[in-house]
Amino acid sequence: MTIRSRAPLLALSGVASLGLLAAAPATAQQGAEVTMTGQCERLVIGGLDITQNCKEQLVNTVSRGRTTFDFAAWDGQTLSFSGSGAQHEQTEETEQLQPISLVVPGMKNKDGIARSPAPAVGACKFSKPEPGKTRIACEATSQGKTYAGVFVTETKAGAGPGGEAPKAGAAGQPKP
Repeated sequence: MTIRSRAPLLALSGVASLGLLAAAPATAQQGAEVTMTGQCERLVIGGLDITQNCKEQLVNTVSRGRTTFDFAAWDGQTLSFSGSGAQHEQTEETEQLQPISLVVPGMKNKDGIARSPAPAVGACKFSKPEPGKTRIACEATSQGKTYAGVFVTETKAGAGPGGEAPKAGAAGQPKP
């Protein structure tokens, strides 16, 4: 897991795997990024299931009051789920819910990634960081089309998903 931040993150002791997912508003305004490795179990872009091409990486960004989950595929397609971090809520003792108001499908081309943001209705659900498997499941609809991403990462005590220890660095690094 890699953490990039413009400001100090909340105390990232123990398992920092999804520390940004429940970041305080002050941190969300500053900007931070977590890159997780694991297993992509589902990726649907505009109703087309491309799970077989999904990369084993998920990026969670908190910036300017928004929380974003970025999925990527080996064929150059990307999908971001984005919502206001202020609307983040705890649905159960161990589960968090992030409402989604925007989906951003993209396609890599010679000039970079061409993105097509669209208003959406949906949510991303995830469990609180703790040792064991953590599942992030996003689903939204936009303009009559379905968008979905499911990612599972294994968290270990004292390390983030994939067994890597958290690293601090500069924000604004390119996304997958």
